[in-house]
Amino acid sequence: MGNRKIQNSAELGSTPARKAVLDIAEAGLQAIDTRSVIRREVALNEKELVVRGEAFPLEDIDRIFVVGVGKCSLEAAGALEEILGDHVSGGMVIDVHAGSLKRIKTYTGDHPFPTERNVSATGELIDLLSHLSERDLVLAVISGGGSTLLCSPQGMHCNLEADVLKCLFRAGADIREINTIRKHLSLARGGQLAKHAFPARIISLIFSDVPGDDLSFIASGPTVRDTTTVADAEAILDRYEVRTSCALPKESLLETPKEERFFTDVHNILIVSNITALHAMRDRAKELGFASVIKTHELHGEARDVALTILEELRSTPEKSVLLYGGETTVTVRLPGKGGRNQECALSALREIHAGEVFLSLASDGRDNTDFAGAICDIITAQKASALHLDPAHFLEHNDAYSFFSRVGDFIVTGETGSNISDLIIAFHDTS
Repeated sequence: MGNRKIQNSAELGSTPARKAVLDIAEAGLQAIDTRSVIRREVALNEKELVVRGEAFPLEDIDRIFVVGVGKCSLEAAGALEEILGDHVSGGMVIDVHAGSLKRIKTYTGDHPFPTERNVSATGELIDLLSHLSERDLVLAVISGGGSTLLCSPQGMHCNLEADVLKCLFRAGADIREINTIRKHLSLARGGQLAKHAFPARIISLIFSDVPGDDLSFIASGPTVRDTTTVADAEAILDRYEVRTSCALPKESLLETPKEERFFTDVHNILIVSNITALHAMRDRAKELGFASVIKTHELHGEARDVALTILEELRSTPEKSVLLYGGETTVTVRLPGKGGRNQECALSALREIHAGEVFLSLASDGRDNTDFAGAICDIITAQKASALHLDPAHFLEHNDAYSFFSRVGDFIVTGETGSNISDLIIAFHDTS
């Protein structure tokens, strides 16, 4: 399996059931390894560039530029440099990770809220794309985290966008609602990068972190023709009463480009999603001798409620069953604790966990709003909490799952994985 992604799996795997669940999770993370995905989907020969089986003749191309945004962009661009070699004429990526490449400029931005250096890097990207011709090809890596990184506001400071996002997060807005707002607050989202690059050809290699894999919402769809409008964004702002808490000027909302001509030579290709991970996890579970079912790749809802629903579904399955879920829950912040939706989901499950059951929830990018990727829990976790006189319900009420798992243990550490395909949840039981 190569280098393991879950760095503390040996410590966490104290029982056969835990070892199995961690092994299944590891298989999912290995399947979405960014460099491996690029090597699998992109190839170059003397006559053509081939992306997921589609050939693009080199005789039609004078220059190739590699650009990227999001948490997979640095890793992906590095793999593309290895594949394309001297065919890369230049490019740039904006990632949350720092690093350097031979032919492609690298910029490090901030996440989850935009900053001035995000704005500066986005300006550089727009300038690069704006000087291309119809004989140029742009290989664009689009991945989760790209929305925040592609910050190019008009008539407002990036700090105001950050305030708007904080209001939406606290209110429990989902990713589609949030990215609808983002599209209309930047000159680089919602198809804007395709407009800036026109008339160059674009091949976008898209890493989905959005449940349902709607390409127009992944990183706020910078190369995808947008169907949302300013009116849609305004309706969401009104729904969550954002205007009353953030003094957002009406003129800050921008309409996204709708003209078809900007998108006629844009090829948006989904190359990896949580389905990739879920299939690998299902296969590994079956190899280990368990009945395995992918329940959904579009999981959504309040994290604490989703956890209890999953446990109910688990208890209606036969012995030695594994249920798999991919998606992105939400957390309505009630009190200012520390944590992320995966830790909150696991903490909620812990309240109702039975002997023989194991529940694991993790962020595929390795950061569940903290340095923990998520958490695993079972009856052992409950016993450790009891011995420490820690009440899971108390920490859940304070949205403080990080503090709980810091003291009890059973948090998952991967470091930043360089991948990002939303969250993964495993529910397992074997009471035999």
